[in-house]
Amino acid sequence: MPTTDRRQALLRQIYPEPQALATAERLTELAEAWRPRLPRLDESAAALTERDAVLITYGDQVQAPGEPPLQTLAEFCRRHLAGLITGVHVLPFFPWSSDDGFSVKDYRAVAPELGGWEHIEMLGRTFRLMVDGVINHASAQGAWFQGFQRGDPAYQDFFITVAGDPDLSQVVRPRALPLLTEVQTAAGPRRVWTTFSADQVDLNFANPAVLLEIADILLEYVARGAQFLRLDAIAYLWKEIGTNCLHRPQTHAVVQLLRALLDDVAPHVRLITETNVPHADNLSYFGDGANEAHLVYNFALPPLVLHALRTGETQALTTWAASLRLPSDGAAFFNFLASHDGVGLNPARGLLPAEALEAVAAGVLAHGGRISYKHNADGTQSPYELNINYFDALSDPAGDEPLGTPVDRFMAAQAILLALAGLPGIYFHSLFGSRGWPEGAALTGHNRTLNRQKLQRASLERELADPASLRGKVFARYGRLLRARAASPAFQPQAGQRVIEAGPGVFAVLRTARTAPAAVLAVHNLTGRPRRLALPLPDLLGGESWARELVTGRRVRLARRAPLTLAPYAVVWLTGLGNKKAAR
Repeated sequence: MPTTDRRQALLRQIYPEPQALATAERLTELAEAWRPRLPRLDESAAALTERDAVLITYGDQVQAPGEPPLQTLAEFCRRHLAGLITGVHVLPFFPWSSDDGFSVKDYRAVAPELGGWEHIEMLGRTFRLMVDGVINHASAQGAWFQGFQRGDPAYQDFFITVAGDPDLSQVVRPRALPLLTEVQTAAGPRRVWTTFSADQVDLNFANPAVLLEIADILLEYVARGAQFLRLDAIAYLWKEIGTNCLHRPQTHAVVQLLRALLDDVAPHVRLITETNVPHADNLSYFGDGANEAHLVYNFALPPLVLHALRTGETQALTTWAASLRLPSDGAAFFNFLASHDGVGLNPARGLLPAEALEAVAAGVLAHGGRISYKHNADGTQSPYELNINYFDALSDPAGDEPLGTPVDRFMAAQAILLALAGLPGIYFHSLFGSRGWPEGAALTGHNRTLNRQKLQRASLERELADPASLRGKVFARYGRLLRARAASPAFQPQAGQRVIEAGPGVFAVLRTARTAPAAVLAVHNLTGRPRRLALPLPDLLGGESWARELVTGRRVRLARRAPLTLAPYAVVWLTGLGNKKAAR
């Protein structure tokens, strides 16, 4: 379908006919105005490969006296991560008023305390840049909402207002906070829709001017170097009283419209949706595999891996991973274990029994973590998110294990992240071996602060230079895994994946390259006991007699009946070396 017709068809799913046609014309004008100003990369430069991995970080994550934090971050990443990480997701770096950046006051500016656009562009010259589109809501302290309160006609329909007393009981809430917030305006008190907090007022996409403004902003990010656009909390975008206001058809139409716009003017840009919802709903944002998100966050992975490592029971993880399917070769999962948020439980509902989720939550509390709750339609509350550093979730901060054991356990989890089909996203605190920050949570009163400590570059680099330190051990191990992953086209994000039943406590996956005769059998012991792996290794690796273990480089003789013994929390990635003396 021609680009203009595609956009018109999608806009008809969102707006009445006259509005749809008028919006289509304005969107075409917008696209043509931006087209000559946007970079265009060829397909080979835009394609995802086994070398790709994305760092998730705050703009002020690494600090140094007298320097803009974004400059410090860019220099730190160039020094330590060039060759290991290809992409950087800088969490919202705009002027903000709350929620550590996700309450945006000005979408077109960089927060002056972080630096300027020149520092964002500096980072984008070395790494593939991911920028947030925080488009479900805007700050109550921003110019848009202040214009709404003043009665400025340009902003009167920018936000969702609710009159009377409609039944809102079906609305799904991600947080246990009021859905409506009363504010004073030039026209008197009004109640505005606030899905996430009173400071985050939901934008009204029923107004085409909002859609056009957001499209213009996202294209500006592309002009600034963004190669990934992350649509934050996109599942809540469209509100319709009498529904649950989640995953509405118009929401999908908006995402598809943005995809169509990018396909037209910036086909090198990848659209990624962040939807912390049950797994089946999450997959819907792929659309047909070519018309909606290029990537979706694989939200079920963090709780399933956490459960497997805490219990040594791998069946739920194995069954789920074996069910993963992509709708097309152009789609991929964005795999992650930790992020600036906590570990969501909703994506694991139906994949783990209720008592298993309760046990995971109890374990987090026992390790000094916290639990965030959500409102249910029946008025009750249920656990929504586990707030804890992922290392601490797997290893009690108050425990007395030798350092090597919790590092082995943690790295087994990270190896699964890197082995699975998809693009890995690695949170800064995971890559650099951080523990939790309870003092920060106590200081701010926010559970998520536990995993959001900011670091001084000098002290961080001193710890990284010490091979006996926790940071030194984790980063060195992570580096070996990333280099091993980059060494085989079998780890290309959309390469073949077959989950292998390898026995209790073991998670195994066979990855096969799409265009080269390469395969990797990635095996992970998720228990603290040795495991004997009785698999037909030569058959799995194409009948070969020798293999190379990618992480250590050692050679392994493959025998059909001889079991492979896995040490506690061992990671073994095997690739065939051939049947001849090339194995020497």
